Parts: sequence; structure tokens; C-alpha cells
Amino acid sequence: MTQPPPPPNQPPQQPGFGPPQQPSAPGGPELNKAPEPGYGYPQTPAAPQTPPTPAAPQPPVTPPSAPQGPGYGYPQQPPAAAGYGYPGQPQQPGAYGQPQQPGAYGQPQQPGAYGQPGYGQPGYGQPGYGQPGYGHPQPPTMPMQPQPGGGGKKFNAQAAIIVSAVAAIALIVGGGVWYASSSGKDDDKNTTAGTGGTGGKDEKSGGTGGTGGTSSEAKEKAPADTGSKVLFQVPAPKVPKGTTSIPTSGSWLTDTVYAKSGIAEVVGYDRAKGTEKWTVDLPGPVCEGSGRVTEDNKTAIIFKPAMPTKTDPQSCTQVAVIDLEAGKQVWAKSAKSGTMPISFSNVTISGGTVAAGSTSGGAAWEVASGKQLWAPKTSDSCYDSGYGGGEKLVAVRKCGTYEQRQLHIQTIDPKTGKVITEYKMDEGIEYASVVSTDPLVVAADVGESADDGSGISDFFSIDNKTGKLRTRISAPGEEYAARCDGIYKLEKCSGLAVGEDRLYIATEEHEGGGESYSQTNEVVAFDLATGKQTGQRADAGDGYTITPLRMDGGNILAYKRPPYDKGGQIVSIDGGTFKQTTLMENPATEAVRDVETRMSPDYAEILFSQGGLYMSGVYASDFSSASDEKEYLVIAFGTS
Repeated sequence: MTQPPPPPNQPPQQPGFGPPQQPSAPGGPELNKAPEPGYGYPQTPAAPQTPPTPAAPQPPVTPPSAPQGPGYGYPQQPPAAAGYGYPGQPQQPGAYGQPQQPGAYGQPQQPGAYGQPGYGQPGYGQPGYGQPGYGHPQPPTMPMQPQPGGGGKKFNAQAAIIVSAVAAIALIVGGGVWYASSSGKDDDKNTTAGTGGTGGKDEKSGGTGGTGGTSSEAKEKAPADTGSKVLFQVPAPKVPKGTTSIPTSGSWLTDTVYAKSGIAEVVGYDRAKGTEKWTVDLPGPVCEGSGRVTEDNKTAIIFKPAMPTKTDPQSCTQVAVIDLEAGKQVWAKSAKSGTMPISFSNVTISGGTVAAGSTSGGAAWEVASGKQLWAPKTSDSCYDSGYGGGEKLVAVRKCGTYEQRQLHIQTIDPKTGKVITEYKMDEGIEYASVVSTDPLVVAADVGESADDGSGISDFFSIDNKTGKLRTRISAPGEEYAARCDGIYKLEKCSGLAVGEDRLYIATEEHEGGGESYSQTNEVVAFDLATGKQTGQRADAGDGYTITPLRMDGGNILAYKRPPYDKGGQIVSIDGGTFKQTTLMENPATEAVRDVETRMSPDYAEILFSQGGLYMSGVYASDFSSASDEKEYLVIAFGTS
């Protein structure tokens, strides 16, 4: 008998550390508002706002003549909590470059202590706990306030007490659901996002934060003026009464449309003006959005058949294809394991096929027609827990019982599900994430040695043609900042990219070299044939932290989270020389920074394409009634 996974995750923290300032005009950020008393400590979050009728395009934001910051003592980072993301368990970084000894390879994983499951372990009510296929994801653990310098992961004892209290209340309230974002469009348009986001066309690039495929010429060029302006903002939606939080996972880009999941809807916005072009209404929340987009601008989502309530949380049983240009639902399907409807946890697209996985197995349909191609393969003790899409279709097939698990990484035919090649991981590895399908790269937490909450201790480079392991790359959490969610969202990884047969990964933050006592980090490269570092390194710069988003031909596109007195940046890193070219720099005004820095690259969906940067949250929460500060679901920037 299969032993159930460990007990529940904690519910989401009340968002709103360092909330954005109330704009002076609808849709636009307020300029140069002085800090409120208690600045630098967690603030009471703002009440979620019901999305208004889209405002007219916002005029450019003019930065002040001198940066405004706290005047007492040396500069401090304004509170930049990830209002829509959830940093994992804080970890003291080890000395950069000092490898940590990973856990015994292939050793069975041990369940976490009750109430404290490790990253990547299902909680109560999630698929796999008690009744596979009928659970629903729990709210995330509480977000932690970043340290000065942008994006730090430590937080103090006082914050921990607040977090624990709110978590206890949230457990009583119940009814909340959450899905991490991150996704990435994957393909010809090369608009794959970091965690959280995706863009691009099917078949050309990899999952969230990563890409695969052969090299091509970079498409993103530096404009004459890299200074950006705020194009538009979308207020955070108001969650239904009696619901703690609702997922808003999923964002996509086409040449003309920026599309984003709201509460029980997907909305298409003019990507330059932010005006609504169309809305696809759904009967229940979007559980998960694929990071893949086909050549004709179609994507796939999973949603619930009705709105959740305290007594009926609903399961994620519906799979649909959305036409992002026409703004319509093409089809919606469900599948059964035996007589029971399947609650799906991940969905992807490859080769004209939509494939969705779960703890009850996987199913697939034709993108164009909705014709079912296969149902769950339950003839043995194995099941397809999920799929990675793009250039290839890769299944993560689970065999055996809990703590005696063996994962089979299979490249399969997208039309028939037939196995083409297979790599069997060592027994005892419970979860794996598909970082890229071509070249094939898988991330896993071996022996639960990644105790930093990243879900990654090692990367596995696998030969697509033979199914043999090319090399294994050790990536201790104390040194590297990439994250993956291998439990449900098998393609949801952040802080990395794959291209040119290399793995590009962000290092953990460490003390900078300046006099401001700020944090910084780098992007380094590993050769996927040898597993060794290439010696290439791109520095974030003092006070910045850098996160790879996706590949752009042979170059790496990365987001730089800013220090306290600057705006964020998008840079292109030359894949050969590692020379950085700035493509965008956002306004440095306090109000704009407050909104931007809430969108943590670890968890928010970040899409960049054709001079446009779109940052969005992955859930809406009701933890906001005690404040009149405004929360945002989306903020978009553009260059001239």
C-alpha cells in the first residue's frame, strides 16, 4: 500500500510587506510619496481592489532629480516583499564557490515533521494525499521580507512570530488555494518567462526560465533610449467572500496581446495600452496555465468546474485550449481514471498535443480538435505524474511506492504516447522537474539534501536519443539560487535558462564589494556534456541581483532586481563573451519601485519581449482589509 505524502503546507502569508503606494491617478503610480511611519517593517496589506474599467494609457513616469530614500543612517532597502510570491525557507548562504556535500545519491526521502513539509511535498488536500486526484493545492507558505539590497531571503524573529500568527488564522479560515507561477512561453517568439511567466511559441524553447533547441540569432535589441515608462497597471482582483486566496497563475504574450489569468477568467490586454481586448469567462479559477504557446497563438490551462467554497474546494478537472488572438475558448475536456474524474496538476504543449499529468496518471488531446489521444496508463504500478513540452514531449513517470519510488524520464511520441527513450533515476528520488526537453535537463532534490526550499540539489543532463545520462551537476542550495517545484508544476523553475548545450544558473546572494553593505550575485554557466563550469560569469553589479529568464537565440535574457534607489533592468548576456547589454531600465521613483519589487523573480511571472516587460502575481488574497493601500496584479513597462 502506498504510504501518503507528508502533512500539510502552511497557508499563505498575508501579502503586503512594503505595499505599493496609492496612485494619484487611476492606473498610474504615485510619485515620490514619503515613507509612512514604521518604514522598513512589514506593513498591513492593502485591500484587494476590484479591477476597474481599464484606464487610458498612463503618461511616462518622470524620475525625481535625486533618489528619495530614508534619511536616517545609511540607506536601507524599501520593503520589497514578494506580495504575489512566496520565498522559501531562509538559508544562510555558504561561501561562494564552496561546494556542499550532497545527500547520498538515491537515498529514500524522509517525510518532514508534521506541519513542516519540505519544499516539493504535498500538503493535506493536495493530489496525492489520502485520495489521489481529488485533492486541491493548499495556499503557499508565508512570504518573507527581503533584506536590504533587493531580494534577500532572510527574515527576523519578529517577522516569524507575525507569520506564525497569520498562518494559524489562515488555517482556521481555510478554503484558500494557491499555485506558484512561473512558467515560460517557450518558443519561436522566445518570450519564455522566469518563474512565473512564459511566452513564446511551442516547440522552440524550454519551460519556465529555461529553453532548449538549437541556437539562432538574438531578436531582442537595445533601443536608443533604454529608459522605460509604466505602460499600465492592473489592480489586484477581489477574492470571493469566504475565500482566503485564489490562484491567478498564467500569463502569455503574442505580437499584440498580453493575456493574464484573473479570478475565473483569462483577460487579453493590448500589450502597449493595457486596454481590455477580450475576456474568456470560466466557471471556476484557473489552477495552472501552460507556459507553451503554439505557432497560431493557442495555449492550454487547467481550471475548476465551479468556484470553491469552504465545504467544497473543487478539483482541477478541466483542461482547456485558449486562442490568445481571438480571445475564445477552443475546447474544454476532462478525463477519468477508472470511474473517477482526474484532478490535474500540470499541463503543457508539444507537437500539436496538450498533455496533462496528475497523481492519477496523465492524458492528452489534440490542440486543434480536442480529440483524446491517450488516457491514464494504469495497467501497472506506474503513472505519468507530469509532462515537459516544447521541442520534445517528456513524461515523468512514477513507479513504486512512497520512499521506494523510481522516476522514469521518458521522451515520448506526442501523437501516441509511445516511449522513444527512457532514463531511470535512482530509487528514492520522489520528485523531478523538467528544466528543458531539448537538450533534456531534469532537476531533482536527491536525498532531500536541498534543505533551502529550492527543490534542487542536482541537475541531470540526459541524451534524448539514447536515454543515457550524459552528466550530473551538483548544485548545492547554499551556492545557487535556482528553484523548481517538482511536485505538481514540473516545468516551473526559476533562476536558470538552458541553451547552447549549457545550463545558465544564478548564484545565491552574497555581500557586494561596495561600501553600501548591499547584496549581489552572478550568473554562471555549466557545460551539459561535461558537467563542469565554463568559467563564464555575469555579475549583477553592487546592490542588484540577477535572474536568468530565458534564451534569446544564443544570448541569455536576465532580470536585475534593483537596489533601494534604482529601477529594475533587463539585460542581454552574450552567450560567448558574457558581455551584458542593457535593454531596459525602469523608473527609480519610490512608488514604481514598490510595485516592481513586490514581483519577486522567484515566484512572479516575468515576461519580456519586443521592448515590453510584464510582471504579474500568481494569486489574489483577501489579506488586505486593514489597509487602503492599493495592490496590483500586473505592472507593465515599455521603452520608446
